[in-house]
Amino acid sequence: MDFHNNFYAVLMLSAFALLINLPFGYVRAKSKRYSLRWFLYIHLPIPIILIARTISHIELNYVPFFAFAAIAGQILGGKLEL
Repeated sequence: MDFHNNFYAVLMLSAFALLINLPFGYVRAKSKRYSLRWFLYIHLPIPIILIARTISHIELNYVPFFAFAAIAGQILGGKLEL
């Protein structure tokens, strides 16, 4: 994979990780802390991102970018006021 394709693939998957975590962060913030639902809302998006990374053939060394985007999505989603 050349640099530009790899860069855009990592950028798109990072954006996907952030966006998919927004609604989960929103409902996590409304649930009781350390409950089963709270735990699930944090961890349910992870397999989705893993599958997307596997399908995209992106190397493991980019996982920190996706983790940062997922955490940012959880935090931003928790701050949403709808």
